[in-house]
Amino acid sequence: MNKLVLANLVRRPVRSIISVLAVAIEVVMILSIVAIFMGMLNDQKQRTNGIGADLVFSPSNASFMNGMSGAPIPVKFAPFLATLPHVTVASPAITNFAMGDAIEILWGIDYKSFNALKPFTFLAGGPFQGPYDVIVDDKWAQSGKGHHVGETITIQSIHHDFRICGIVESGKGGRRLVPVDTLGQLTGSDGKATVIYLKADNPANLEVIRQEIANTPGLQGYKVQPMSDILSMWTPDKLPGFDIALDVVITIAVVVGFLVIFQSMYTAVLERTREIGILKAMGASKFSIVGVVLRECGLLAVAGILVGLLITFGVRAFLGLHYPGFAFELTGLWIGRGAGIAFCGAISGALYPAWLAARKDPIDALAYE
Repeated sequence: MNKLVLANLVRRPVRSIISVLAVAIEVVMILSIVAIFMGMLNDQKQRTNGIGADLVFSPSNASFMNGMSGAPIPVKFAPFLATLPHVTVASPAITNFAMGDAIEILWGIDYKSFNALKPFTFLAGGPFQGPYDVIVDDKWAQSGKGHHVGETITIQSIHHDFRICGIVESGKGGRRLVPVDTLGQLTGSDGKATVIYLKADNPANLEVIRQEIANTPGLQGYKVQPMSDILSMWTPDKLPGFDIALDVVITIAVVVGFLVIFQSMYTAVLERTREIGILKAMGASKFSIVGVVLRECGLLAVAGILVGLLITFGVRAFLGLHYPGFAFELTGLWIGRGAGIAFCGAISGALYPAWLAARKDPIDALAYE
């Protein structure tokens, strides 16, 4: 029976290849959308955590997502907050969602205080020397044909040239960071900040600091959140539309795989009516006939899953080579889920053709031309 299954696949190579590719596309669609979404999500979470702050001072209606809240906080709040008991550092920052030469969140920082939260690790160059200097991380520096200290680049989103003064290890805030005053002037937010990051002398004093700020006249309208609370929000269920988009992509992928497998198996059953009649005349049970069809479908599904995984890993390698800063995260959990969804979708597409084959009357099948 296994030889018969393999012979059936080899007999119609084009149809078999199309079925394999349909399952492969299903796997690539599922894994790619998950890898892109989860990669971007976890990358932002890790870089936010890498800032080194203990508390985040922000407007009451501010979004936890970087770059989505404008710059409504007066920068002058930072020196005052730094004088509060148990606060060792208060660092203002602007996060500006930019769609110039690429989609990114451009950061404006006060270098001295931002570095005091957690020191930068410089791989080349050093801190800002002028208002139009920019610090880039190593992943951004590797993008394109590569970038180096001293190079002049144009940040399209704010239409200005900057000199790369330093290259740092990734994982601390943004990929490109400019002076906060400069970004404020160029974006019409002079003297403003998006958030103020606070460093405590002891993690045990976070609630004391929060209460002190809440009791300060003029600051009651702002919220102070522990960084751990902010990081806990970087999950798929907190992102509007994430689950819906994922469900839509998975549904489309499953439908595509289901229809192709259904058509392939249905046509195969019609073509093999006489062969099915011979098998039943020789005593093959309905279960055996169903098993032949499902085994054939299973082989196509497994081959499609393997091809889909190879293509997905190829996409990740391509993006890693040409866009090193682009986060494309593949996890074992989602590889297993994607493979399982594709396999179940393919088997579902073969169930009706298998049932149709099993219920054929052997006399009618033998008489079929």
